[in-house]
Amino acid sequence: MDMAQATRFAQELARSGQRLVLTNGHFDLLHVGHLDYLEKARALGDALLVGVNGDLATRHLKGSGRPIVPAAERARLLAALRPVDAVVIFQEDTAHALIDATRPPIYVKGGDYAAKPLPERALVESYGGQVLLIDLLPERSTSALIAKIRALP
Repeated sequence: MDMAQATRFAQELARSGQRLVLTNGHFDLLHVGHLDYLEKARALGDALLVGVNGDLATRHLKGSGRPIVPAAERARLLAALRPVDAVVIFQEDTAHALIDATRPPIYVKGGDYAAKPLPERALVESYGGQVLLIDLLPERSTSALIAKIRALP
């Protein structure tokens, strides 16, 4: 989806009384930790929209050499997963514009945000949305997977 389609998707859900759950991230090198997270997020509402950070934002936020998988491919992989209803790629470093366009009743991020600032929190709470943090599977991350691959002989 593009941003206009994501906005219409969110509006249609709201009109029909369904609860949209929004999450976002890089989702580089898709792994079981991502799937577990998305399953838990989807269980919180009627539809799950996933925002994928574009390649430039991922490079800016994660450093050179990232993303490993281009945004269009990451989005396609995510869209094929059962818990995911729709995917949109966004180019900004934060999900502010995506949140502002879709106004999800529930915005989900990983439990690692319990110990660090979540830049989107104030926006979500300003319109009455809920920010929920989901526990992540331990030792299941793209960074850990990259380190494991690099350590191979």
